[in-house]
Amino acid sequence: MTDLIFTNAQIVLADEVIRGSVTIRDGRIASVDHGATAVPGAVDVAGDLLIPGLIELHTDNLERHLEPRPNVDWPHAAAILAHDGELASVGITTVFDALRVGSIHTGKGRYEKYARKVASEIFAMRQMGALRISHFVHLRAEICSETLVEEMEEFGPDDRVGIVSLMDHTPGQRQFRDISKLKQYVAKKRSMTDDEFDAHVSHLKSLQANNADLHEAEAVAHARRYGAVLASHDDTTAQHVAVSAAHGMGLAEFPTTFEAAEACHANGIQVMMGAPNLIRGGSHSGNVAAHELAEAGLLDIVSSDYVPSALMTSAFLLADLWDNLPRAIATVTANPARAANLTDRGRIAAGLHGDLVRVGRVQGTPVVRGVWSHGKQVG
Repeated sequence: MTDLIFTNAQIVLADEVIRGSVTIRDGRIASVDHGATAVPGAVDVAGDLLIPGLIELHTDNLERHLEPRPNVDWPHAAAILAHDGELASVGITTVFDALRVGSIHTGKGRYEKYARKVASEIFAMRQMGALRISHFVHLRAEICSETLVEEMEEFGPDDRVGIVSLMDHTPGQRQFRDISKLKQYVAKKRSMTDDEFDAHVSHLKSLQANNADLHEAEAVAHARRYGAVLASHDDTTAQHVAVSAAHGMGLAEFPTTFEAAEACHANGIQVMMGAPNLIRGGSHSGNVAAHELAEAGLLDIVSSDYVPSALMTSAFLLADLWDNLPRAIATVTANPARAANLTDRGRIAAGLHGDLVRVGRVQGTPVVRGVWSHGKQVG
C-alpha cells in the first residue's frame, strides 16, 4: 500500500505539541517526525492540529437513531449506518455502543429488550465492511429491572463487550435523588398522569428491593465472563464508591457529587463526565458540574453522552480551562483507551492504529477538517 503522509501539522502528542509529519502505512502509524517533508503526495495540513481519533465510551446516540420518536422503531440497518456516519463526521473513530440490558414488562413505564438483536446487527454490518469506525459494545446493566440475568446470558466472550456498567435508576437515589427531575423526564416522555407516575415509582422501588442484590452479583460475574471492564454509574456517596472499588471497577460514569468523585480518585477509579454537562455549565439533573471536577483535577475522561459533536468541543473547552492542550485531548483519546484496556489506539505514536483527526479552530470553535480510521479517510 502507498504510504499516507501528513505534513506541516501541529501534532498533539502525549505531553507536547510539535510541528511535524506523520506517516501511516498499512493502517498503522509508521513514524512521527519533526519538521515538514517534501515527499510527493503528502497531505499538507497547513498548520492545523493533528490529534488521535476520539474514543467514545458511553453514548446514547444509537438509541436516538433506533427510536427517533417515542414508539417509532426505525429500520435498524439505516439507524446503525446513520449513527456510525455521524460519529465519524465529528472525529470519533472508536465507539462503545451503549445498549441497555434488563427490561420491564409490566406497568406504564415498561420497556422491552433489544440489546442482543441490535448487537448482532452491528456485528453483521461490521463483518460486511459497512461501518466507517471501530465499534465495541457497552452493556448498561439495569439493576432495577425484571430480566437482567437472562439478557446478559445471551452475550459471550466473542461479542466485543468491552464495558459493563452497573446502573440503578431507582427513584430517590443516585441520578434521580430529586424525584421531581425524574418526573419531568419520564412523565413527559411517556405521557403519565400523576397517579401513573406514582405507581411507576412504587413499581421501580419494589423491583430494586426484590432484585438488586442478585442482579448486581450476576452483572459483575457476567462482565468477568466476557472479559469486559466494569464501570459504576451515578455514584453519589463514598459508600457507593467503596462498593465499586470492591468489585474492581476502574471507571466511574458520571458521579453525581464532588464527594463521590474525590472518593473515586482515592480508590484509583477514573472519573468520566458528560460533555453536555461541561458545555452547558452544569447537570440537567441538578448534579455536580463537570467544570467543578475539572478545576479540582478530578476529571479524567469525557463522554459525549447524548450529543456526539460535544466530545470535540469539550476537549477544547478543557484545553482553555487548563491551558494544556495535550492534557485536554487525552480526556477523549488516551485516557478512555486506557480505561477500556485498548492498547492499540488513543495516541499518535509508531505502531498504533492510524486513527487521526485534522482540526482547525474558528473563533475558538474546533472545526473537523478530516477524519481517518485505520489510515482510511472516513470523514
